[in-house]
Amino acid sequence: MKPLNVRWGFGLSLLLVSPMVLAATQEEALANVTRIMIYASVLFVLAAIAGVYFMQTRDRRLAPVSRVFEKEDAIHAVDPDTPVSECVRQMTAEGIGALVVMDGTRLAGIFTERDALKKVLAGNLDPRTTKVSEVMTRDPCCIAPTSTVGAAMELITQRRFRHLPVVDGGKLIAVLSSGDLTHWLVHEKLEQVQALVGLPSDAGDRVLEDVWRPAQRSAHIQ
Repeated sequence: MKPLNVRWGFGLSLLLVSPMVLAATQEEALANVTRIMIYASVLFVLAAIAGVYFMQTRDRRLAPVSRVFEKEDAIHAVDPDTPVSECVRQMTAEGIGALVVMDGTRLAGIFTERDALKKVLAGNLDPRTTKVSEVMTRDPCCIAPTSTVGAAMELITQRRFRHLPVVDGGKLIAVLSSGDLTHWLVHEKLEQVQALVGLPSDAGDRVLEDVWRPAQRSAHIQ
């Protein structure tokens, strides 16, 4: 009788444990499915971002630079006889990295913070008596408003400067920085990603506000 009781006891234990094992298996399977769905969602968002980034970059780089700036944007300019000290004061007050030097309506040169450091400070010149015309970059490279964003970025990269005047029919209409061009490209990408994945309309602006502006400020001093 004892072996029979053992077998009955073992069988009864299996009957009691089996539902518990089945329930645990079902919960584990449900958890696995949930994890897979989360991973799939993340991969979809990443794939969408990558697709927007790589598929649209070429088209955005072919856009004319006139789309980067507004016609009413201020142009910060000084005349050739302006002391360097006044130029530096103005750049500091406006939070900008360069001034264009205008001889009447003609673009005579451009003065940047790099010029102030390398030509004035390193040259041991007195900024109060040194005229900006003495240390500015003369006849700077310019670009037409119909030129593409890609051409402007390639020019800035090859020539290793950060500010590019935009001239239309001999008239200066804007000054673009490398930061302006990059900011425009990033903003366009964010807008397309927002539309694709359903992010709030101001999400891209918050990203640019929190991430881009400190980088843009550091670019001004180079």
